[in-house]
Amino acid sequence: MSDNTAHDALALAVPVDSWVLSDVAYGRHYNPHEVLGGHPGEHGVTIRTVRHLADAVEIVTETGTYPAVHEQNGIWLAVLPGNEVPDYRVKATYGDQVVEADDPYRFLPTLGDIDTYLIGEGRHEELWKVLGAHIKHFSGPMGEVSGVAFSVWAPNARAVRVVGDFNYWDGSATAMRSLGACGVWELFVPGVGVGARYKFEICHHDGSWKQKADPLARATEIPPATASVVTDEFHQWQDQEWMEQRPQRDPHNSPMSIYEVHVGSWRQGLGYRGLADELIPYLKETGFTHVEFMPVAEHPFGGSWGYQVSSYYAPTARFGTPDDFRYLVDQLHQAGIGVILDWVPAHFPKDDFALARFDGTPLYEDPDPLRGEHPDWGTYVFNFGRREVRNFLVANALYWLEEFHVDGLRVDAVASMLYLDYSRNDGQWRPNQYGGRENLEAISFLQEANATAYRKHPGIIMCAEESTAWPGVTSPTEQGGLGFGLKWNMGWMNDTLRYMAEDPVNRRWHHGELTFSLVYAFSEQFILPLSHDEVVHGKGSLIAKMPGDDWQKRANLRALYAYMWSHPGKQLLFMGQEFGQGVEWNADYSLDWWLLENPDHVGIKNLISDLNALYKATPALWTEDFTYHGFEWINANDGDHNVITYLRKGKDVEGRKDLVACIVNFAGNPHEGYRVGLPFPGKWEEVLNTDSEDYAGSGVTNPGVLEAEELPWDGQSASVRLRVPPLGAIFLRPVAD
Repeated sequence: MSDNTAHDALALAVPVDSWVLSDVAYGRHYNPHEVLGGHPGEHGVTIRTVRHLADAVEIVTETGTYPAVHEQNGIWLAVLPGNEVPDYRVKATYGDQVVEADDPYRFLPTLGDIDTYLIGEGRHEELWKVLGAHIKHFSGPMGEVSGVAFSVWAPNARAVRVVGDFNYWDGSATAMRSLGACGVWELFVPGVGVGARYKFEICHHDGSWKQKADPLARATEIPPATASVVTDEFHQWQDQEWMEQRPQRDPHNSPMSIYEVHVGSWRQGLGYRGLADELIPYLKETGFTHVEFMPVAEHPFGGSWGYQVSSYYAPTARFGTPDDFRYLVDQLHQAGIGVILDWVPAHFPKDDFALARFDGTPLYEDPDPLRGEHPDWGTYVFNFGRREVRNFLVANALYWLEEFHVDGLRVDAVASMLYLDYSRNDGQWRPNQYGGRENLEAISFLQEANATAYRKHPGIIMCAEESTAWPGVTSPTEQGGLGFGLKWNMGWMNDTLRYMAEDPVNRRWHHGELTFSLVYAFSEQFILPLSHDEVVHGKGSLIAKMPGDDWQKRANLRALYAYMWSHPGKQLLFMGQEFGQGVEWNADYSLDWWLLENPDHVGIKNLISDLNALYKATPALWTEDFTYHGFEWINANDGDHNVITYLRKGKDVEGRKDLVACIVNFAGNPHEGYRVGLPFPGKWEEVLNTDSEDYAGSGVTNPGVLEAEELPWDGQSASVRLRVPPLGAIFLRPVAD
């Protein structure tokens, strides 16, 4: 091209200041679309494109090819006739290589005005559908174009570029445009597909650049690699029956026996699909109604067990793709098993590639140093008072419920969110506007998350891991409560395990620890947890906490389980404890499955299976979990014998009364001829005895039909004499006519 031709093109082009061109050329401009792409002008349509180091550039349209001239710093331009921007491609020559590609800067924004408005207001309930990386398809005169629409919230950035393996991690030609006051940056990049790795390169106000993983990434590289990955959903769901029935069920008033699982160590090497093949038959065998997965959202450090999340919208790539995780949930649902996920909105790690100081400022974290850092965990605390951050978290809860069909979320570390002085000494925290220690913004966030989740997805559960006496955790938000459906009963767990650790000869002096839970059992809607937290960090396994020799340890454990399954509230048991794992849990190893070659441990597993089967078939054990109508003490005061006796009461679906009498002996010796009060005389039968030989017990049982006499006892109108096994529990039911 002659100098005169080049000069003519430059003279005819829509003018742009030199300093603007310089910023655009190196991806430093807040609105590169203002310069790049097609712009009608007085003398035609000016098309500018960035092609660093190119020897020649041409603009190819449906009707012809137009040579471009180099303008400045790798920016080329051509002036096309007409007054409308045509469909076009950019052909660049680098030595003997010719590359033809579509132009990212000829496309309109992929977010609409309503999207940006809702994001700015913090009310976009489907945030994951507009932010992040999404496959898009556009048609035009020159054919269909596929690519990825990238978008990210970074309101304090000077400029943002998308980098990845599709541009050799050089973002100078893929700078994003600011969409204004909402703080979102956007760019559609043609030719990028599923599997592409990417990050956002963010320019801080001091001019420095930092590469960040996408906060809304729906897939990631396998750690320790940290790039986000473009993905799409291809899984064909087969759980329609489950999902159609879910809104019709009230899970809070249904049987719920939860098996807590760490995906990486249940049986190592399985991945999501392998876990579906092996875990589901095991859950069917043992009878659990739900599985609760410890956090599966991507996390850089495996030793955090998922509790330090770097990508809130991406299942960890350690075990497969997002579709692999969908497959696991799908298969569980088809097997009739509910799925609960551990969710961590309280805090996030300080890893430089993730959310921390995302746009060079405290964006996701609270900017107040007395509120923004967690002293125990070395993490940042979310800024719950910022509407966009709340939106990020609320939408994240909805994302797992909607996109992965999960049936509930267990919200981790709620107590740390509720109190401004949590794990802080005097001078290390700042009171709220009323001078109190309550975190009003976090409270409001929890109420919003719970109310929105229940409104959008009826039939799910929201459960709080909350360890204090905060009132109204499971009360409705309209009544000032936090709006959870269930709460972990940490008091029951602590008191019970402390009691069980005592030698039976000393338990009479600790009897109140056993019975105290019934003082407050109906103040909230509780889950009784024996979780991973109780079997790590030197605490030993559950069976290791039990006193006595090996036989006594196993007997204690069986009695504990029967007591737990018959106590008001739902129950949760961590993996491995269902067969009496001997050593404490180690996330780096599989469970000790070899123990199931030992009949003693098979016996514990058999008990769990029978407990779950009996539990599901017995409305008395779950229909009135949260009211005093479902529980009645027979005798709470026989500490001298280490025995507690009580009734569980309920109704079946047809309204008929259901009743179970529970006798639990925590003494090391049996009680022969032990009289127990019952509400009426007649025939009763022993439906479960933890000392049965089927469970590797000693066989102190009550076979056949038991006849309750019209002899008042324990405040009841009738009674029966029983053989009560050592360190054992008995369940009695009236014999049906």
